[in-house]
Amino acid sequence: MPAPTRKVLGRLSLPERTFVADALRTETVGGVLLLFAAVAALVWANVPALHDSYESVSHYHLGPATLGLDLSIEHWAADGLLAIFFFVAGIELKRELVAGDLKDPRAAALPVVAALCGMAVPALVYTLTNLTGGGSLSGWAVPTATDIAFALAVLAVIGTWLPSALRAFLLTLAVVDDLFAILIIAVFFTADIDFVALGGAAVGLAVFWVLLRKGVRGWYVYIPLALVIWALMYNSGIHATIAGVAMGLMLRCTRQEGEKLSPGEHIEHLVRPLSAGLAVPLFALFSAGVSVSGGALGEVFTQPETLGVVLGLVLGKVLGIFGGTWLTARFTRASLSDDLQWADVFAVATLAGIGFTVSLLIGELAFDGDATLTDEVKTAVLLGSLIAATLATVLLKLRNAKYRRLYEAEERDDDQDGIPDVYEEDDPAYHLRMAAIYDRKAAEHRRIAELKTAERLAEVTGGAGEEDDRRA
Repeated sequence: MPAPTRKVLGRLSLPERTFVADALRTETVGGVLLLFAAVAALVWANVPALHDSYESVSHYHLGPATLGLDLSIEHWAADGLLAIFFFVAGIELKRELVAGDLKDPRAAALPVVAALCGMAVPALVYTLTNLTGGGSLSGWAVPTATDIAFALAVLAVIGTWLPSALRAFLLTLAVVDDLFAILIIAVFFTADIDFVALGGAAVGLAVFWVLLRKGVRGWYVYIPLALVIWALMYNSGIHATIAGVAMGLMLRCTRQEGEKLSPGEHIEHLVRPLSAGLAVPLFALFSAGVSVSGGALGEVFTQPETLGVVLGLVLGKVLGIFGGTWLTARFTRASLSDDLQWADVFAVATLAGIGFTVSLLIGELAFDGDATLTDEVKTAVLLGSLIAATLATVLLKLRNAKYRRLYEAEERDDDQDGIPDVYEEDDPAYHLRMAAIYDRKAAEHRRIAELKTAERLAEVTGGAGEEDDRRA
């Protein structure tokens, strides 16, 4: 018997839809804050009267020097606050692997292939641009990352009614994207390793894992331990955000009997607002403040490093993600959902060209020691993300009426039981409830019809009597 055809970007299961909706709601709010933070950084850094204060605050050092943690504010934001962001990313990844779409290899194939192609092609575009132009290959990883919060903020601003399947595709892409970005940072941007500090971090992670398996609870246990692990990881030479990912991956994300949420999901709900609403916007505030002028923007298209970043985000991302999705549908038994067209996949792939948080971080790591080129690459990230957002806005707006109909169909709940009707079409109890609702409506309409008929007869009878009286 042939295997059934699987729909690419089909309707989500109800539990997955609920999880995705909750996650995206927080990310959307955080994305709007991220937009404000990025704009504030650009204003703060480019207004002449404010520029010096931005530099002073960004490069102000604080922290215990004896522990190797006398860092600038900008450094604390990149290595400290982003560890919270990557902690949440680790939990997301763990949940997707054990309870979400990535649990099923067949379902995981699409976002994994699309994400890998969406990272490989931008890196290839950057590399070819710099080989041709004689630029530095150090920034090959800069255009590989997608910023889910920024992408969702764009969706919130333009007001598109993107169906849950496309939003989930974007979210899962970003989760896989984050995983490989973490690996890139760990493998390619680690120079000298202090094995004593690394060993200490490994021991701390082992203690963290044992405490979790023993069921030990209490923030006063885990937060101090997490800070020690983070500090040791930082001093080891490996980027400190790796500590956040490792701890996130250790949390249990499967529900046991009697649990409404697994420990991982519960902690994610607590920490995600802190990540999306504070950590990432503050990182943006101290990383996006680059000097922008007409000349600087023009130079983005003349230098191979910056041109490679822009082309990687705008061209490489869309070709990689769209191509990966199309190849999956072409060479497997998967087919595109009946509700969507390939133009929708192309538009979302364009939206995924918004690379901000991780792209800025990798840009700082790739060109560490060259402040001028670092700022130029950051400008390229901002410009490439802006171009991708503008193109995606146009493409998504062209299909917004269709998206709205799909969204309203997904949200419709005529029996008012809290579950969208599309998930109950095979449930006899749902149809019995709907029959009872229609019976009540029919009875009400019959009652109104009888009342209106009686009123009309009364008017006719009364009118005829008055006419006869006048004739008499």
